[in-house]
Amino acid sequence: MRVYLPCTLPALTQAVAAGELGPAPLTGYAVTPALTEWYASGDTEELEYVALTEAARASLRMVAAGRAEGAEIAARRVVVAAEVPEGSVSAGVDLEERARVRLAGPIPLAKVAAVHIDDHEATADVEAAVAALPAADEGDDDARFTVDGAEAHELMWYATQEIPDLLGT
Repeated sequence: MRVYLPCTLPALTQAVAAGELGPAPLTGYAVTPALTEWYASGDTEELEYVALTEAARASLRMVAAGRAEGAEIAARRVVVAAEVPEGSVSAGVDLEERARVRLAGPIPLAKVAAVHIDDHEATADVEAAVAALPAADEGDDDARFTVDGAEAHELMWYATQEIPDLLGT
């Protein structure tokens, strides 16, 4: 099963050093029965894109949370795509969290299929989205528009052998 795991560049650096994404439990996004029910007209590729988009939103929140704790985190969303056994994934049935899944254990880097990262051109919009998140969460339509602006940027796809180049290692 393909699972999309939200991440940040510092967290990806830690995962490479540790040889796995963790610690468990991990939250990811995948094509779940609830997602399929919600988007019944979508094919597998469209459903996977929805899961990737949900993971990118979660990555944006991870960047914001890390910065709130004082960490220096680049304004780039990061999503790690991994192939995991279906038995290691549990999905809720709530349509509000239609693509969210929980993974009981860490994910070895050998299971990573690809990494999706914002291009440097997206940095200004991601930066603005991070700043606008609190107001967007309180219902401010202008702030929501700003947060949605980050989603106008497609994440770039990178093969696993390109991860060291992405991290500058």
